[in-house]
Amino acid sequence: MEDFRSTSPSTNPLHPLRSLLVLLGFILLGMSLGGLLAGLFLAGWATTGGHDVGEITDVLSNPADYPGSWPLLMLIQAVSHLCSFLLPSLLYLRWIEHRGWADFNARPLSAVQAVGLVALLTITFMPFNGLIIEWNQNLDFPDALRGLEEWMKQKEDQISELTTFLTNFSSPLELVIALVVIAIIPGIGEEVLFRGLLQRKLAQWTGNVHVAIWVAAIIFSAIHVQFYGFVPRVLLGALFGYLYVWSGNLWVAILAHAVNNGFTVFMVWLYHRKMISIDIENTNSVPWTGAVISLILTIGFLVFFRKSNQSSSQPYV
Repeated sequence: MEDFRSTSPSTNPLHPLRSLLVLLGFILLGMSLGGLLAGLFLAGWATTGGHDVGEITDVLSNPADYPGSWPLLMLIQAVSHLCSFLLPSLLYLRWIEHRGWADFNARPLSAVQAVGLVALLTITFMPFNGLIIEWNQNLDFPDALRGLEEWMKQKEDQISELTTFLTNFSSPLELVIALVVIAIIPGIGEEVLFRGLLQRKLAQWTGNVHVAIWVAAIIFSAIHVQFYGFVPRVLLGALFGYLYVWSGNLWVAILAHAVNNGFTVFMVWLYHRKMISIDIENTNSVPWTGAVISLILTIGFLVFFRKSNQSSSQPYV
């Protein structure tokens, strides 16, 4: 059984709940900075491109109407994400807890067993999670909540349109940019915040690592504001959380997150180049047999990964 007591030399005197509130303040300030920078980028784009001021916000909601805006939106995506997740987390860690990156890792990466299995495990999980995505997308609200359902669908459509636009590229250079912006930056930033800080604080507060993993996963999913992908994203968050706990190294969770996003981006690129016929974004094509095999293999890989690292288990909080 893992020990959840902190062994870090942190001088932070705050209760975990107060620490989370302070962290939230850092995140809100970071989001404000990200929004400000995004506004400046959009204003510069409008000025240099001869666009109307009213088109500044329209390019975010209808990006396909503005050819050539892909690099701009990628830049905004990258900066906004860094300011909202990674920068606030690292500043909080340094200024409030007086810690460094090494404090995320109870065990060095070289001591973690079966690291290579993490990438395979993450990809293996996708068919089963695709079936969950399909189920989640087909949920209907009662008539009393019809207005909420319409708002959620409208929000979902906007995000889906932006995502489709950002993943519609063909050149190798655009593929590299997309992998950095969609896979690597979120993989690092979101894992530092949700697993490295939030999950560990919740474990300290509740004394129960399983509660911490699932609560952090729920918050991780909710912050994306995509109800029709809520449940599968919770499962992904929990997967990353358990990999972090069992490995004792945050880079393992970062690897799984980056592989999940990056594999999707790469498959979309191959599909747009007509090099494969599989549309990975079309979850309606996931057969039950494939989903069941995916689930069985995922469970098997998880059990093997946990057992491989159990003998040298150390506290991770």
